[in-house]
Amino acid sequence: MLRFLNRKNRSPSGLLIGLARRWMSAKTTVMSFGDGSQGALGLAASPMGLCCDTYEPTPVPGLPPDLCSITAGHYHSLAVTSQGQVWAWGRNSESQLGRGQLSPRETWSQPQKVEGLNQVRIQAAFASGVISAAIGDDGTLWVWGKSNRGQLGLGKDVIEAILPARVESLLGQEIVKVSLGWGHALALSKDGKLFGWGYYADGRLGKIGKSLEASPLDSVAEKVYSSSENSNLMVETAEKLVLAAIEKEKEMPVIWEPTLVEELFDVKVVDIACGLDHSLVLCSDGSLLSGGSNVYGQLGRVKEDLGLHQVDMSQRPLSIASGLGHSLAICEHTLSESGEDSRSVVTWGWNQSSQLGREGSVNVPLVVDSLVGEMPISVSGGRVHSLAVTAKQEVWSWGCGRNGRLGLGSSVDEPEPTLVECLEGREVLQAVSGFDHNLVLVAE
Repeated sequence: MLRFLNRKNRSPSGLLIGLARRWMSAKTTVMSFGDGSQGALGLAASPMGLCCDTYEPTPVPGLPPDLCSITAGHYHSLAVTSQGQVWAWGRNSESQLGRGQLSPRETWSQPQKVEGLNQVRIQAAFASGVISAAIGDDGTLWVWGKSNRGQLGLGKDVIEAILPARVESLLGQEIVKVSLGWGHALALSKDGKLFGWGYYADGRLGKIGKSLEASPLDSVAEKVYSSSENSNLMVETAEKLVLAAIEKEKEMPVIWEPTLVEELFDVKVVDIACGLDHSLVLCSDGSLLSGGSNVYGQLGRVKEDLGLHQVDMSQRPLSIASGLGHSLAICEHTLSESGEDSRSVVTWGWNQSSQLGREGSVNVPLVVDSLVGEMPISVSGGRVHSLAVTAKQEVWSWGCGRNGRLGLGSSVDEPEPTLVECLEGREVLQAVSGFDHNLVLVAE
């Protein structure tokens, strides 16, 4: 295993794919923990369809035994089987479960197969707060849910798809990854082209042929964010600022269909990640770009210009991830003592609940010291917590412990990465974070 992990140019995402394929024919189980209020845990629910919080990873019943990947939306969950089916559970107020309009509320927490995908074999799924997406083995992109910010990508003024619909404007492109913010989306093709659509304020989608403009909400966010520390700005004033910005934002700048990102025409992109209102783009030359909101320092750069610009970091990123307002990367570096290559987790952005897992400046990418030497292969960010999976197939969590979202058996916050001990001995294939819940895929 270690020889495999140390191969040159082997990315963490590639390692995860290798692990998933290794166990493709084995029985797998999804375990969940954290906030159960939206049914995203997939566990036993009350007659009203609500589930209690769960403080340690717990097996999700009712799923097929051949799951090969999982993903967590903000409030719902998706899983893909080796046969190319997608299963979903959790919040369905925006039809993000793909069950049709008549699905009873009390069944939302029960995993069920997504309808309308029989004509395609799915190889990966992705999710935001209101949208779900899946990629077929032919590279086609399918979406469902509801968003008035154009996040479906199905054409002008199309804001709802109750069942999966194919994104026609991407036909001919072999899509390999999608990342979804609250209202914007990025898609990466096999040949490294980047497409964006949805809400494009603050340059979170790059230029895409449109004039760059600041988000009305983001323009007042810093004043509102600092109101808790500034006695001169009363809560009532902050509320008025937000309400005025919301009214102004009704005329939203929206790209309704996937469009090639202009400034990356001649650049090969290898990874993408969307936070709530910001984007990260990793290029094949190792450069990392960021764009969008920078209220919490999540862009990781001094340059405040709108659009996609270089993150200020000295490490070489291999893969990237994002929480609501914080950013994460797995980076390669050389151990000074031995001269051997190793990997570390680097974080920046919002750190209200220690979701960065380290001390120091929040708007500067810095190494999470507690994970040095642990060989991380994937990271994931939630609202105010983070997860990492290592080459030893261990899961580490840190940040806000409320609702049991750290999986450590309590609601205590953890300022540094802490081993999720109840998963020791398990063959962990994948771990992902929603806003306040988490999923772990294990081989039996």
